[in-house]
Amino acid sequence: MTRDPPAGAPRSNPRTRPPAVAGSFYPRTRENLLSAIEGAFLDPRGPGSLPDRRAKRKERTLLAGVVPHAGYMYSGAIAAHFYRKVADMRPPETVLVLGVNHHGLGGLFSLSDENWETPLGVVPTDRELLKALNRPPLDVDGPAHRREHSIEVELPFLQYLWGEKLRIVALQVTFTERSLLEEVGALIRETIRGKDVLLLASSDLSHYLPPSEARHWDGIAIESLLSLAPEKLYDTVVRNDISMCGIAPVTVLLAALRGSGGHAQLLQQGTSGDVEPMDTVVGYASVGVEH
Repeated sequence: MTRDPPAGAPRSNPRTRPPAVAGSFYPRTRENLLSAIEGAFLDPRGPGSLPDRRAKRKERTLLAGVVPHAGYMYSGAIAAHFYRKVADMRPPETVLVLGVNHHGLGGLFSLSDENWETPLGVVPTDRELLKALNRPPLDVDGPAHRREHSIEVELPFLQYLWGEKLRIVALQVTFTERSLLEEVGALIRETIRGKDVLLLASSDLSHYLPPSEARHWDGIAIESLLSLAPEKLYDTVVRNDISMCGIAPVTVLLAALRGSGGHAQLLQQGTSGDVEPMDTVVGYASVGVEH
């Protein structure tokens, strides 16, 4: 019987994490998944065009993004605005994807040392960046990622854009005090300095509120996010009890961007109620940070 190594010990021969939510959050087959991704780009709520793979790509100005992670039929078109924008730019060497800990598995900051499989193929983990990041309070814990969807649902979009060029590091972030989240952001900032890394935080906004209330509170959260001040976002969300599930990874992202000179732009905002009538909705936003 094969056993997982102790938490904190990267595998010398990495396993491949199988998809956990294929067939629920997004289609199970390659053909249907490609159709769903292209449908998100072309959706009336989406950017309205597919990436042109033949076009010459310009230098990448995007440092980071915040994108939603619900089922594609609800949030895919919102997320597609960020992916459409970055599609015209030179691919990064690595994408550091910061996800939510919805299931409470693992520690506060769980790195994955596995490669990640989707119906579009296997995404390799950047072993060099993983090794550099694997220091306290971060810890390698592959099993903590097994049931989590927030990182997984972003990968097919990234694969659609960059195919075999894509490499990632996946970091699952649990909600905790702001000072510790900012400490992790500083660790990331120091680790990726001089490296070609795109930061991506996965988060939905308000959960299960009437549409008008969701848009009100989402607007307040988005305004704080666009300031790029982690303390403002964190304190605003906590003080107002805004049910933004990814407040922890987004706070880490903003802390990692401190001093970057970047500016944030809201690319698109919506709710699940834009798809079909609902008494209560979940909110979504797509945000890009450029230098």
